[in-house]
Amino acid sequence: MNIDTLVDGILKSYDEYGLVNRNEAENFPNRQNVVSVLTDIQSLIFPGFRIAEDIDAVNIRYVTGQRVNNIIAKLTKEIQKAFIYTLIQTKNKENTNNFTDSHCFKLAEQTSIALVEEIPEIRRKIQLDTKAAFAGDPAAKSLEEIILSYPGLEAIVVHRIAHFLYTNGVPVIPRIMSEHVHGKTGIDIHPGAKIGESFFIDHGTGVVIGETCVIGNNVKVYQGVTLGALSVKKNLQDKKRHPTIEDNVTIYAGATILGGETIIGKNSTIGGNTWVTKSVPENTVVTI
Repeated sequence: MNIDTLVDGILKSYDEYGLVNRNEAENFPNRQNVVSVLTDIQSLIFPGFRIAEDIDAVNIRYVTGQRVNNIIAKLTKEIQKAFIYTLIQTKNKENTNNFTDSHCFKLAEQTSIALVEEIPEIRRKIQLDTKAAFAGDPAAKSLEEIILSYPGLEAIVVHRIAHFLYTNGVPVIPRIMSEHVHGKTGIDIHPGAKIGESFFIDHGTGVVIGETCVIGNNVKVYQGVTLGALSVKKNLQDKKRHPTIEDNVTIYAGATILGGETIIGKNSTIGGNTWVTKSVPENTVVTI
């Protein structure tokens, strides 16, 4: 069998089964491009920490400006593709006619600029997350060590970026970002989850936080914690399926908390390997 025959067989499968992401504007966002722009955004948040680059007081404005332009250009293109593809998939001709390529580009560009405008606020929240990790982990020697090496902080940084895009109606791209960092860290946070300030994930491997989860301020979560749904039926996708965790709660390793009506009250502690499907009052300790 020659190469042409092998190629013909593969091309035939493309025609029969689809799932080919060409480079045209009406196709799906490109994962590599999204990950690339995510790296740029992380470098904007922590200059000099994510990639090797020479930054000093003289060139930092130039480096920042160059990075901002790059982020807006690349992210706009991918968001535009996400908007157009989603409209085509819904097969809503009225909406598709109203949202032309140029309109989708303009909306995508506005969203990209809005994300860059949000960077100072994202950095403020991440500073609090970093301080929470330093205060909560006796092994941490400095904030810089946490920024460079803690998977929990990296997952939170990406979540705060992805959540902004998610809440601004961007399809697909927030999920690409969250699943990329999930693969790196073992921490699975859906971009729809609402997470308050000073959030700390210690160790982190195996943590799952669902789409409709709401987490307050000063919450600490250890490895293997699941904040999930009691049911995963498709017809519940528009319902609140995941728990609410109020302020100052600590959830130890292996705990599972399920259900959209489940509320963990303020200042409570959920012990390791517990299974919680009902609300817990404030100031409660739950153990096996």
